[in-house]
Amino acid sequence: MSLADGVRLALRALAANKLRTSLTVLGMVIGVAAVIALMSLGAGAQASIEANIRGTGSNLLFISPGVQTQGGGRFVDVSATSPTLTFEDAAAIRDAAIPGIVDIAPTRNTNASLVAGGNAFSTQIIGATPSYAEVRTFQPQAGRFISDDDLDRRTRVIALGQTIATELFPGQNPIGATVRLNNQTFTVIAVMEESGQATFQSRDNQALVPLTTLQTRISPSRTLAGDDIVSEISVTLADEDEATIEAVTNEVSALLRLRHDVTEDDFTIRTQQDIIEALGEVTGTLTLFLGAIAGISLLVGGIGIMNIMLVSVTERTREIGIRKAIGARRRDILGQFLIEAVLVSLGGGIAGAVIGGLLATFMGGVSFGGRSLEGTLTPEPVILALAVSVAIGLVFGIYPANRAARLRPIEALRYE
Repeated sequence: MSLADGVRLALRALAANKLRTSLTVLGMVIGVAAVIALMSLGAGAQASIEANIRGTGSNLLFISPGVQTQGGGRFVDVSATSPTLTFEDAAAIRDAAIPGIVDIAPTRNTNASLVAGGNAFSTQIIGATPSYAEVRTFQPQAGRFISDDDLDRRTRVIALGQTIATELFPGQNPIGATVRLNNQTFTVIAVMEESGQATFQSRDNQALVPLTTLQTRISPSRTLAGDDIVSEISVTLADEDEATIEAVTNEVSALLRLRHDVTEDDFTIRTQQDIIEALGEVTGTLTLFLGAIAGISLLVGGIGIMNIMLVSVTERTREIGIRKAIGARRRDILGQFLIEAVLVSLGGGIAGAVIGGLLATFMGGVSFGGRSLEGTLTPEPVILALAVSVAIGLVFGIYPANRAARLRPIEALRYE
C-alpha cells in the first residue's frame, strides 16, 4: 500500500465518524494553542524587559556595593552586610577623569510612604544628583529636575513618577503642591516622563529627591569612617565598544580597590548586557515552565488519540480480517492506523498553531492592573508544538496500530 493510498483510506475512515474525530482533534488543538500562546507571551515579556532596560540609558556600567558570587546554585549578594560604596567613591571616579567615562550618577534608595490630602502611596525613594536625568535617560515631563542648588542646600523637593502623580493628585497638576514624606513636607518640582518597567520595578512608581536630602533628612547612613553610603553608581560610557567597557572597568576597579585598601573587589561592576542576560535566564526558564505546563494538555490529547484508535480497531475488526484475507500485509494495516493517528494529531496541531498565534496576538494587547501583556510569536514554539503533536500521534498510535496489525484473519472475520 502506497502512502497516498494510506492517507486516502485514513481520511475516509476519519470522515465516517466526524463527531468523534472532531472531539479527538479538539484535545490536540487546545494543547498546541496553549503551548504557543504561553511561550509567545513569555518571549514577549522577555523582549519587553530587554527593551526597557536598554531604555534606561545607553552605554552604562552599574557599580554596586558588595560582591555577588555564585554558590550552591544561586547568587549570593553580600552588599547588605558590606556597605562598601560611598558618595566619596563617586566623586573620586569623577575627579579621576578616566578616559571613556562621560558622566556618573550616584544614587541611594530607600522605601517610604508619600501622603497628599487623603491619598497615600508606598514607594521607592531614590536619592539622585542632577546628572541622573541624563545618565539614566529619565527626564521630567513637566516641571524641572533636581539642581545643583538643591543638592548643595539639601532642599526638600521631590520629582514624582507618573503613577505616583496620578494616584496622589488625580485630575490635578501636582507641580508646586506638597507631599508628606516621613512627617516632612516636600514640594513637588517635577512629574517624570512615562517610563514603564525597567526590570521588576517600574520607574513610574518611583520618586526622586536630592541625594544629600535623603542622606541627611530621610535616611542617614554612613560608614565607620563617616562617608555617606550609596546604593549604586551609574557610569555613562563614550560607546558600547568592548575595549572601552573593559578599559573603564579595569580603571574603576583599580581606583576603588586602592580607595578601599583591599586586594579583592568588595564591589560589583555590571554592564547592561550582564543584567539582560541574567534576567533572560529567569524569563527563559519561566517561559519553558509555562510551556511544559501547557504541554500536559498535549499528553491528554495523545491519550485521547490512543483511546479513539482502540475503539476504531475494535469497530473495524471485520474490515481488518477481510483486508488480510485478500492479501494485505501486517505493515499495511500498521501503516494505515498510524497514518490515521498522525493525521488527527497533525490536523489538531495545525489548527492549534493558528489559534495559538491569534491568542498570542490578542492577549498581547490586553492590560492587567495597568500593565500590558506582550506577545512575540516566533517560529520556534510553532515548529516545536507541531513536531510534538506529530510525535504524540506516532507514540500513542503505535499500540492501537500494532494491535490491529496482529489480528489473525480468521479470528477477525469471526468477530461480531
